[in-house]
Amino acid sequence: MGKPRLVVVGNGMAGMRCVEHICDFAPDRYEITVFGNEPHPNYNRIMLSKVLQGGTNVDDITIHDWAWYTERGISLYTGETVLRVDPDQQRIYTASGRVEPYDRLIIATGSSAFMPKIPGIHKPGVTAFRNIADCERMMEASRTYKHAAVIGGGLLGLEAARGLLNLGMEVDVIHNALYLMNRQLDASAAEMLKRELTQQGMRFLVEKRTERILGRKRAEGLQFSDGSRLGADLIVLAVGIRPNISVAEASGIRTNRAIVVDDYMQTSADHVYAVGECAEHRGIVYGLVAPLYEQARVLAMHLCGRHTEPYPGSVPYAQLKVSGVEVFSAGLIQGGDCETALQHFDGVKGTYKKVTMKNGRIAGAVLFGDTSEGTELLGYLKRRAPVSALKAQPAGGNSSLAKTAEAMGDQDTVCNCNSVTKAAIMEAAGLDEAQTVDQIRERTKASGSCGGCKPMVAAILELAKSSGGKKAAPAAAPVPICGCTDMDRAAIRAALYPGSDASVQAALLRLGWKRPDGCPVCRSAAAYYLGIHRSADGGEPMIRVSASSVVSPGIPHSDAGRIALELERRSTGWFMPARVGIAVSAGPRDPAGILVHDLGIGASPAGWELYAGGHMEHPVKPAQLVGVLPNAGDIIDMALGCLALYRDSAYYREPVWEWLERYGLHRLREKLLDPDERESLLETISITQSTGIDAQSDIHSEERTVGI
Repeated sequence: MGKPRLVVVGNGMAGMRCVEHICDFAPDRYEITVFGNEPHPNYNRIMLSKVLQGGTNVDDITIHDWAWYTERGISLYTGETVLRVDPDQQRIYTASGRVEPYDRLIIATGSSAFMPKIPGIHKPGVTAFRNIADCERMMEASRTYKHAAVIGGGLLGLEAARGLLNLGMEVDVIHNALYLMNRQLDASAAEMLKRELTQQGMRFLVEKRTERILGRKRAEGLQFSDGSRLGADLIVLAVGIRPNISVAEASGIRTNRAIVVDDYMQTSADHVYAVGECAEHRGIVYGLVAPLYEQARVLAMHLCGRHTEPYPGSVPYAQLKVSGVEVFSAGLIQGGDCETALQHFDGVKGTYKKVTMKNGRIAGAVLFGDTSEGTELLGYLKRRAPVSALKAQPAGGNSSLAKTAEAMGDQDTVCNCNSVTKAAIMEAAGLDEAQTVDQIRERTKASGSCGGCKPMVAAILELAKSSGGKKAAPAAAPVPICGCTDMDRAAIRAALYPGSDASVQAALLRLGWKRPDGCPVCRSAAAYYLGIHRSADGGEPMIRVSASSVVSPGIPHSDAGRIALELERRSTGWFMPARVGIAVSAGPRDPAGILVHDLGIGASPAGWELYAGGHMEHPVKPAQLVGVLPNAGDIIDMALGCLALYRDSAYYREPVWEWLERYGLHRLREKLLDPDERESLLETISITQSTGIDAQSDIHSEERTVGI
């Protein structure tokens, strides 16, 4: 039996990012066919302004060249338009008469430039700015004509205007709102942008509505609703996009503003998915690259049968250069839904910063001139951090960029478009010996899409160089969990999650176990990851908390006892990867053994200390200090947060000390010493405790069988 057939309608950035992930996750899983209506392979549409400005051609912005498809056995049909889908027969029909069967279908048709119903819009000399053909028309016009008018003062319109200036044309930008980029900027930042672009040679007409395009045989100018006119030889429309949904509409697939999808990008038709600008998720259609790439990853993992959380939606943001000016914008910027939490203007440096809040939490941010804090602010925004988090932020500038790079956690995301972490960049600089930002981009894709993270990538590269990044040791070969399979603990954990299979036997069958029934070792592990176990309430608790009765001078022993009782109460019923012992000490004279337990809490002059990773048997491991907090309530929350992290990221039967060596003390401290991260962890605890899973097997009996 041959491989299932995966057909992708659309050869753009979102669809091909999904295909790229599928080729990485499961290269032999599908026979893949791609249809694109442009004559080119997949290219970076964000970089079209570079093509328009000259010195860059389509090859320079190509993401996957012809050879990439050939090497992966992908059949690519360019210049081919798909007209409709037959979900019942599982076939697609193209304009040229081709009929292609499929087992899984991805619709990734993207969007087209919105063309308003303005009289004269179809005259020669009028073009959109959306693809390579549009760029070629504009460049051809610039060789003959000298005066261009760009309708639209948003990001795309300003990029088009910058390119036309570079081509030697005079450019007027017409915008119907009060100020430029009104969806991303506030009035102050927009005025700074307008001033800068005016100095570059652009002219602006704001609060102008185009009524008609003038000219008999070709475009000669614009007439506005107030009766005024503007002469122009080339009219460029950049007023928005419209999702390409004609294929879905012709096929009976549910659409609204775009093709309606669920949290796994499934459409209303069986085996048919949609991703990118043509997809509508929870009522939202995204037009920025980072959300589209997030969707693509979820869909790819779902199609490859790998565990993935459902797509929850994205926080839209823009971090890029508008005609050479750095701009960052995310979340709520203005209006009645938010209020200003912080605002800073530096007229000398030409920088501006505004952070908004809602109900005491960070709701949005706009940066102009210096976007070095963008990544950090986006992180605050995604986890709805309180405004108090802003107190720890650096003031901005190149020095703060280096400090921010140094302070970032290894797993913090630097390039949101391509989900590249600081650790990946540091590894590329060390293990792969990348010496430039371009080399980092080649190895990791960081800064390879919108380019907004390029300054931070450069700062992390410099950090790696200054720290003398050592080459990492080659990874050890995976060790199978048992003789029933070739999968190791990490692979099994990635493949199984609560609810992914109806039973342990179904999971082992899906994963191709050598022995269909498995053994006590792998069955116990599978049951744990599937969430098939009995509550620990009725049996021996998985978490044991002990406190000594010895009292140290000046330390109220009752606090230690209360901490122990509260930890025991709040962790009752938790099922853990392995049994956990917690010791609580009232002070230095208290022999509670906090340094040889999985977790230890001890009183000190500064408050309460949390230790983790102790082990009193072979191999003996002394616990390591995680952090110190001033009061008992906070240290309880920190300990519970540590237990939650261990529960959610440890392998089955992996003791705390072994997990900590793998997870990393520095990373653990970053999570637990951040009040917002602790709060998020406690929220996940509450959610987990409120949703129980009924027992389908007695995992405790299997534990006893293997001597756990």
